Amino acid sequence: MQPHTAVQETPLAAIPPGALRSLLQRSDARGLRRLAGHLGVIAVSLAAYAIALSRHAPLPLVLLAAVAYGFGLVTMFAAMHESVHRTAFKSTWLNDSVGWFAGLLSFYNSTFYRHYHGWHHRFTQIPGKDPELEDRKPTALASYLVQMSGVPWWLGKLRTYATLALGRTASYGFLNPITGPQAVRSVRWQLLVYGVAIAASVALGRPYFLAYWFFPVAIAQPLLRAILLAEHTGCSHDDNPLTNTRTTHTLWPVRFLMWEMPYHAEHHRHPALPFFALAPVHRGLCPQLEHVARRGYLGLHADLLGRLIAKSPTWPST
Repeated sequence: MQPHTAVQETPLAAIPPGALRSLLQRSDARGLRRLAGHLGVIAVSLAAYAIALSRHAPLPLVLLAAVAYGFGLVTMFAAMHESVHRTAFKSTWLNDSVGWFAGLLSFYNSTFYRHYHGWHHRFTQIPGKDPELEDRKPTALASYLVQMSGVPWWLGKLRTYATLALGRTASYGFLNPITGPQAVRSVRWQLLVYGVAIAASVALGRPYFLAYWFFPVAIAQPLLRAILLAEHTGCSHDDNPLTNTRTTHTLWPVRFLMWEMPYHAEHHRHPALPFFALAPVHRGLCPQLEHVARRGYLGLHADLLGRLIAKSPTWPST
């Protein structure tokens, strides 16, 4: 099955072929610098969190340190996302290795996600085809709060990993007889790592896995949910890349840890662009985009909450 052809009838921003070829050039060096910076943030915030725990700091300070450290972990999802596209690095082996490791840290599986996400790009916002639409967007304040908690995400992870670990892939239309077994093996290895980490914590008599991995990811998960919910919520359900995806203006630290994913409409328009090329493309493409959240994630979610409370069917274009 092929996507609808409406996108071919839509005027799209033209990037001169020479400029596009230049922008498409990937770089191991730039990818490794971003990865080193991201891991550095995790290391520093982990140290602060560990000190807060060991010195029995006041609970608000411990929670603040846990959120900072956890945000570094959950945003490794973005490193995995870029690696799955093989735009994080020039070398395939680096993309595949870093992608799997980043997914491990953020409780994603890069092998499964590569095919799931490929289907999402092929059928973006097409009902019945885009697998991301299976996770329903909030339609009321209660469902918004539930989604922001991260609980549905955790339940979905448990269900998916259990299904794949048992070797069952038939329910995933984006997997085939070759990619299905690959995803099964990858998930089994990942679960083995988690199992070893849990067993080591039990053997040492310390809750290391819970305190230094699961809890920080869980407490920071709502921040990642808020970022990801902004990407397509309220956008058109068709294959027009100028209207079915949102770009969100945000602070540089968020863009850094999210590997420039807030430039999401640009990414969907040109998914082969490396992360560091998205900002230059944004400058040319922005005037043609229907959805640009210029007031950032806080402004976007304030608009969304107001819409949910008022039960309004409309959504602002900016």
